[in-house]
Amino acid sequence: MKVAIIGTGFSGLGMAIRLQQSGVDDFLLFDRADEVGGTWRDNSYPGAECDVMALLYSFSFAQNPSWSKTFGTRDELFTYLKDLTDRFRLRPHIRFRHEVVSADWDDEAKVWRIATTAGDYTSQVLVTGTGYLSEPVVPDIAGLTDFQGTMFHSSRWDHDYDLEGKKVAVIGTGASALQFVPKIQPKVGELHVHQRTPAWIGPKNDKPTSKLKGWMFRKVPGYQSFRRGFNQWGREVLAFMMTRPPIAEKTLGGMTAKHLAKSVADPELRAKLTPDYTVGCKRMLFSNYYYPAIQADNAQLITDGITQVGPNSITTADGTTREVDAIILATGFAATERPFAARITGKDGLTLGKEWAENGMTGYRGTTVSGFPNLFMLLGPGTTLGHSSQTVMIEAQLNYVLDALKVIDARGLASVEVHAQAQAAFTEKLGKLQEGTVWTAGGCASWYQDAHGRNPSIWPTYTWRFRKETKKFDLESYQVTTLIGEQSPITAQA
Repeated sequence: MKVAIIGTGFSGLGMAIRLQQSGVDDFLLFDRADEVGGTWRDNSYPGAECDVMALLYSFSFAQNPSWSKTFGTRDELFTYLKDLTDRFRLRPHIRFRHEVVSADWDDEAKVWRIATTAGDYTSQVLVTGTGYLSEPVVPDIAGLTDFQGTMFHSSRWDHDYDLEGKKVAVIGTGASALQFVPKIQPKVGELHVHQRTPAWIGPKNDKPTSKLKGWMFRKVPGYQSFRRGFNQWGREVLAFMMTRPPIAEKTLGGMTAKHLAKSVADPELRAKLTPDYTVGCKRMLFSNYYYPAIQADNAQLITDGITQVGPNSITTADGTTREVDAIILATGFAATERPFAARITGKDGLTLGKEWAENGMTGYRGTTVSGFPNLFMLLGPGTTLGHSSQTVMIEAQLNYVLDALKVIDARGLASVEVHAQAQAAFTEKLGKLQEGTVWTAGGCASWYQDAHGRNPSIWPTYTWRFRKETKKFDLESYQVTTLIGEQSPITAQA
């Protein structure tokens, strides 16, 4: 086939739609599950929703005029992705229950050989749309595997387990916990929320979509696109602040501190909830309900570290042991050590996992990696945003990949592989852009960072700059082979 796409979340489906729109029909999508949706299929915990406005957290080329409120709920986003699949008739192209076990580059045949749990395939081009919020992290805590109660990760919520009246421990206080804690607090008997590091939390300005606005979205040409663009440029203001920590501290820090002071009267609890790093260093969170939930009579915020998990208890560093019936892990995802990378093997038998483990998670324009011809990654290294919507980045990458395919076809190329020098120069450029921003000078350890303290994840500036970077496929940065087997460090003029 021409193009193999791994994953059916926003990235994978977006790639498939844009391929169709450009006249390419020879493609397949592979997914280990039995339905599309990616993150929004898997994360079904109570209260799950997006923290980016729905107008912006959707494709500009496939808008939805029916959002119920400012921020889309998990069910709405899941439905949106399923509707896209049906609207663009993608299901015949999808191979469900086909988990990709390995993808190996055949340098002689110039194809990717893809092994799945339900058959083998070959493809000229491989596109990964697996994202960075797909593989849950289970913390390394003594005794955790010996726990005899019910335990699950928030992204694999056990809907069959009845929380009513139970003693429940939540480990982690990131974005997921902020959403499900207020939902489960009224049901449980006791709620123990274990916090390692507090987050900066702002108020969430979430409003129902008025009948007039909904009518205008559906009936007034260009109105929804205008509002989407307005929201996008508003988010660029956040980038301006976050690249200037003193401004971020004064504006965003002031706003979040005010929200905390207004929500939590107890000075001791407020101190526990106050971060000691610059706002934005970790992803900023938004909630109107988390602070009230952890102040309920049946809830307790615990800031002493966990030293031991027993068969039915958790012991913390202060020596306190608390009995629990269930543990919910809100401990995030493997964002910088992506397990899927170990399954991709490029030239000379090098796996992407080993390359990244030895040299750091790097790539070129977040999309290609030296040593891995005809591999295009959506939401690869350096594409995570701390201020705007990932769909903006995905759309920019889709345009880059489509232009690459046009160049490959127009020039009769068998393969394209980014030069190591071009990748190194881009990585250096990204590092310089990060200097002095909240993401490197904010004084925190975050999931943006890898085990060595490097930040290979974040795009540290405006999204318009990334769109400019990926507007055209820059063939001069690539080594190519032709269909007759010639290899050359070809330039755009060659």
